Amino acid sequence: MNHSKILTLNNFVVKPGHSVEVVGFIPKDCKRFSINFGKDENNLVLHFEPRFDFRGDKHKIVLNSRVDSVWGQEQRESFFPFQEGSDTTAGFQFEKDKIIIELNHLKPLTFSARFPIEEISYLSVNDLQAKSITL
Repeated sequence: MNHSKILTLNNFVVKPGHSVEVVGFIPKDCKRFSINFGKDENNLVLHFEPRFDFRGDKHKIVLNSRVDSVWGQEQRESFFPFQEGSDTTAGFQFEKDKIIIELNHLKPLTFSARFPIEEISYLSVNDLQAKSITL
């Protein structure tokens, strides 16, 4: 049975030069959570997925993109500033060719955009209890 919790926002506009901040609570026994940005669920400029223990990944951040429902190559990061049962803050700065991700106000990660970022109008937060989203 799938107990995932999903918050979806549509019909807004984020362009290069804009940023989005997501503050949330990571539930106890969390295996993973994700934050997605794009045009819709099948076209994502960024899939951001911290994995506590999922599909063989332990304490890794998986970054990816998706075009017409086809996933790209995963980028894995070992930097993992997350703890189950605590709050987290993720800031996303969108540039035309990259996304800078700042986690809990620590060192930023960079994800190179695999196609030009012109306009983002879809955001989903999965398995994270969102407290605030600032556009």
